[in-house]
Amino acid sequence: MAASAATNPMPVNDDVLTVCAVSLLAAALANVLHEGVGHALLALFTGAQSGEISTVAWSSAYDSRLVAAGGTLVNLAAGLVFWFVLRGAKNFSAQTRYFLFTSFAFNLFVGTGYFFFSGVTNFGDWAEGIAPMDPHWMWRTLLVVVGIASYYGALLLVGSAMVRYVGVSLSESRRFRNLAFIPYFSAALLLSAGGLLNPVGIQLVWEPALPGAAGANCELLWMRYYVPKRTVAKWGSPGIGRNYRWIVTAAVVALLFIFVLGREIPLHR
Repeated sequence: MAASAATNPMPVNDDVLTVCAVSLLAAALANVLHEGVGHALLALFTGAQSGEISTVAWSSAYDSRLVAAGGTLVNLAAGLVFWFVLRGAKNFSAQTRYFLFTSFAFNLFVGTGYFFFSGVTNFGDWAEGIAPMDPHWMWRTLLVVVGIASYYGALLLVGSAMVRYVGVSLSESRRFRNLAFIPYFSAALLLSAGGLLNPVGIQLVWEPALPGAAGANCELLWMRYYVPKRTVAKWGSPGIGRNYRWIVTAAVVALLFIFVLGREIPLHR
């Protein structure tokens, strides 16, 4: 019996509600960093007198290429910060480690995915950034190439982090799938719901919201297949247990995100 138990360890269980709550908080944070810090605050600090921020856009009379690029740059910087903190999070709770991981993933995927998105569609922040640059086709091609390379690098980095720092081995296929799929669909639902109430119209849901959530984060759905087989966990995981502080906090943040920020907030210097 002892030998059988050793070779067939009990499966680790994760509480779906808590996993969803952590994912919603990480998705909301990545969005606020992009629109609020990368666009709005940077614009106010560099020349804008006022503007309106929502979950899908920052708009003001002031315009600059730096502000257009700011959202992506802040997401990339935040992703690296979350990654460094996650690497040293051995003694953190399972919920906190998973929050650091999902925040790292959302910020890095949006940051790297935006290059490819703007290069292919000629729309969005980086399309504005390269608009006055010639030859235009070359800059669009460069965005696509940089996007593919950086997005693939993000895929490897995030997938490996799931194993090393969240403690989910590749053999735990069901658990790996759950902890990757739940944040993907949670982020897509939250950002879509937040975009529905924006005063500009439903088109902003189809243009920036869904590509940012469903498109950029789609690496979560297949990253397991790209993790090097030799990757091993730095430390084990006891599973993400039910935690009502995370759940209640996520519920409050989601309501504010959808019904307050989603409707647009005016900001002034």
